[in-house]
Amino acid sequence: MDAKPERADAARNRAKILAAAGEIVAARGVEALAMADVATAAGVGVGTLYRRFGDRSGLAYALIDERERQFQAAFIEGPPPLGPGAPGLARIRAFLHALVDRTAAQLDLLVMAETATPLARFGGAYDLYHSHLVMLIAQVEPGADAFCLADALLAPLAAPLLAHRLRAGEATADRIKTALDSLLTGLGAERSP
Repeated sequence: MDAKPERADAARNRAKILAAAGEIVAARGVEALAMADVATAAGVGVGTLYRRFGDRSGLAYALIDERERQFQAAFIEGPPPLGPGAPGLARIRAFLHALVDRTAAQLDLLVMAETATPLARFGGAYDLYHSHLVMLIAQVEPGADAFCLADALLAPLAAPLLAHRLRAGEATADRIKTALDSLLTGLGAERSP
């Protein structure tokens, strides 16, 4: 069954809420994202906000959503090497590099969203990333345990870990990309018996 289209007034409220939340995050950071402040800035009731988004992490996910949709479109149907048409290993590398950049760009929002509950990181986008990598790894190395390798490649890109490493000055986005490239050198390599 098709979902009902969003009412015009609900769509306007959603846009006002997301614009207000985005302005608050841009001006004061994600820690200042309070539901009451967003409701006031958007000119809606707090109850509307809670019904629509549930809580701060739901609001964070909504703020993340547009950039996430663009990222997904790029690796599903965009130009190579991120999108189809490039060899598997080149696509994996492009995907991981783009995911580092995508995560770093909305790091504070992603940390909030990924730590809302113990398993908040998993499901949704993570499952799509994982499935995408499983498919590509299986193309590159058919006998590999693509399922576990996909998790291993995604693990360093957990937003809380990435935030910790970047903020402590222990790593840069380029250093993380180089490390991921090193992990990829074993994929598709000829194995001696």
